[in-house]
Amino acid sequence: MREVEAVLSPQDVNKGLAQADPLTRHPRVSSIVLCVVFGLLMLAASAGVWWLGVRTMDGQSYEDIVWSKFDAALPGWLAPVVHVFAISAVVITVSVIMGAIAFAVLIVRKRWLSIAQLAVFGGLCFAAAELLKPLLPRPYLINLESNPNNSAPSGHVILAAAASVMLLCAVPRVLRALVAVIGWAYTVLVGLSVIAAQWHRPTDVIMALLIVGGLALLALATTFASGMDEPGTRVSSASVQIVGSVMLTIGVLGILYGAYIIWQIQPGLAMSAEWTNAGAYVSTALLTAAVSALVLGITLAMRQLTASPLTKLGLVGAPPAPPKR
Repeated sequence: MREVEAVLSPQDVNKGLAQADPLTRHPRVSSIVLCVVFGLLMLAASAGVWWLGVRTMDGQSYEDIVWSKFDAALPGWLAPVVHVFAISAVVITVSVIMGAIAFAVLIVRKRWLSIAQLAVFGGLCFAAAELLKPLLPRPYLINLESNPNNSAPSGHVILAAAASVMLLCAVPRVLRALVAVIGWAYTVLVGLSVIAAQWHRPTDVIMALLIVGGLALLALATTFASGMDEPGTRVSSASVQIVGSVMLTIGVLGILYGAYIIWQIQPGLAMSAEWTNAGAYVSTALLTAAVSALVLGITLAMRQLTASPLTKLGLVGAPPAPPKR
């Protein structure tokens, strides 16, 4: 590649690569379609979660049960860690550092389009956190111990999840799986902390995660050119395949089991029965971890697909070309 660039301008090289193999300049159409479809599904799911938690009596009762005693139900080994992230300054500082590292990595890697891509993504996440909360209504359906005003979505969870996604999309292939796991752990702890500190309800957290996931996938659908891995460096990644598969499996199965627990305790929610408490606490923690795993897992998989579409040219690099006369 360097020998070619020595005799051809970068524009000529890019034009030649695009003519020889369009996938050196943009992802497969199927990958783009998957990003759009999954992104829209996540945004629709966030709206559905909000409706179930806010617009139904059972949903409001479930959230009030969790809001009231979730902190006391945390295991002794987990509570101190969760309480650290209940400090707003900690979440903001860690998230800002992660975002700064992401942009620094992109600058070093000269991924100029990715910088614009993630800047727009971050702006949309910020807008969602700031604009939806005062706009969304919260009808009075039952007597609540918690604040009757709307608190969805959680701004802290959006911040943590968005920072994790930005770092995941910025780092090179060898670090993507590791960053996905770190981002998952960080996002889960922030999600549990805002519930334990009674800043937010479960719906606020799940909705925030799904919003970030949906916006991230829509952003990945716009990946092209310098936002992709260099031709000649594209290989399949065992770590991405393993970690992505595990996270997606945990996400799907965890969501199904969490929904099953809620279905089991649903008959007692209208009366706020004492026997529903344990199920409400467990399902909240499980769904927070599962939805976070789903969001980070699918973002990891789609980042790999959009950044490194595998073709013969993409694997071996640019073909040799004679010098111009």
